[in-house]
Amino acid sequence: MKTVQDYIRTIVDFPHEGIMFRDVTTLFADPRGFRMAIDQMLHPYAGLEIDKVVGLEARGFILGGAIAHQLSVGFVPIRKKGKLPGTTISQDYKLEYGEAIVEIHDDAIQPGEKVLVVDDLLATGGTAEAGIKLIERLGGEIISTAFIIDLPELGGRAKLEAMGMEVHALCAFDGL
Repeated sequence: MKTVQDYIRTIVDFPHEGIMFRDVTTLFADPRGFRMAIDQMLHPYAGLEIDKVVGLEARGFILGGAIAHQLSVGFVPIRKKGKLPGTTISQDYKLEYGEAIVEIHDDAIQPGEKVLVVDDLLATGGTAEAGIKLIERLGGEIISTAFIIDLPELGGRAKLEAMGMEVHALCAFDGL
């Protein structure tokens, strides 16, 4: 029987030499694989109170929308700077080479709302950390973080756990 990991293709030397890119588009394109991933991402939260699902740009939108639909709760995007039309708050974070900024609408999360944060991949944890800070600034209570892939060698899980976050990942890959 196939696992979620079996649906993920690896593209060597993308976006540059030495990188093993874990491509989830092959997982998303397969109806059985996609359903399996969504079901498995939902499983740890059965019976828990969740008010909003937050998806991190961009593949987190695909997962977050599907998960929010299954939970019958609202979906909130965290986007790159300049992409949201309303009043936003922003958070900068470090990338491998330089910095970036993500934003959330300032009215997207109400104080005390219970939030699940989702994305496709956890690498260094920079984007997730920035998203968590935005949600906390709005008064949201993060129930957990959920990813399809963890790249343990890059330290993202350790970073999020050091922030007191629960981290769930469906599979892990060695290396970069």
